[in-house]
Amino acid sequence: MTPETDLLVVEKEGEGVRLDKFLSTRFPDYSRQYFQYLIETHLVLVNGQIAKKRTKLIEGDEIEIEFALTKEISLTPEPIPLTILYEDEEMLAVNKPAGMVVHPAAGNWTGTFVHALLYYCQTLPSQETLRPGIVHRLDKETSGVLLAAKTERAQQGLVEAFANQKVKKEYLAICVGNPGNRLIEGNIGRHPTKRKQMSLREEGGKEASTECLSLGTYENLSFVRLFPKTGRTHQLRVHLQSVGTPILGDSVYGIPSQNKKWGSERQLLHAASLQFPHPITEKSIEVKAPIPDDMREFTKRF
Repeated sequence: MTPETDLLVVEKEGEGVRLDKFLSTRFPDYSRQYFQYLIETHLVLVNGQIAKKRTKLIEGDEIEIEFALTKEISLTPEPIPLTILYEDEEMLAVNKPAGMVVHPAAGNWTGTFVHALLYYCQTLPSQETLRPGIVHRLDKETSGVLLAAKTERAQQGLVEAFANQKVKKEYLAICVGNPGNRLIEGNIGRHPTKRKQMSLREEGGKEASTECLSLGTYENLSFVRLFPKTGRTHQLRVHLQSVGTPILGDSVYGIPSQNKKWGSERQLLHAASLQFPHPITEKSIEVKAPIPDDMREFTKRF
């Protein structure tokens, strides 16, 4: 497990600014001394190279930052309610609400699932990182089943299960348009110009595959089941956008006019179930999360 990484692209106003000053201005919650520490410990790269704090930036420079845990960034348990779907001595599964961030990152240093998990469990594996107990993630606006490990051996087992595609995942989504019943394939990688977005790539990227089943339609919307065969960043959102049927409410990959028309303030995507081998006993476990109210209102129309 590694600290959270953020990637920035320097725009025109950053031209000629010293690296440490630029970062402290971009992230005002953290001091210039903190970023000097990150730079000195080689946790900041400029265009893939180790940088010095006195580095003067040029428009287009790519800055990669690892937000290491220090006294400035600490994980304090927070009494945030969790809806437990399954729990034993090794692991637990929760129904993550839309709007909850899974682990601390730039702009979301408090109020995350990790903070709630630390309060609920008291001790977790890998507490020296920003992701103690975390074995996979859901986007902030995606609701549904989220697993976490309570022990080191469970964390290792669950991470391996996801990596080896032993976890069967089912999602539900409301789409603009109807993708029908199909297999959507295409390599996914970082967008060539929009560095916080992903896109289908003809060259490079990682293989990605999603099975889609349409459950019903209403006007220009459809209700679909999604079975991702791989686990790439933003996979379902990118794949549905690639076939012209983006997820309703998606502020990044969606259609703003349709989001506004239907009053959707978040991407209507829900992790409905996970089936996986228990990390210790290897017994098959299936965990399901009920569909959230905002999506349920839409499904009444189909």
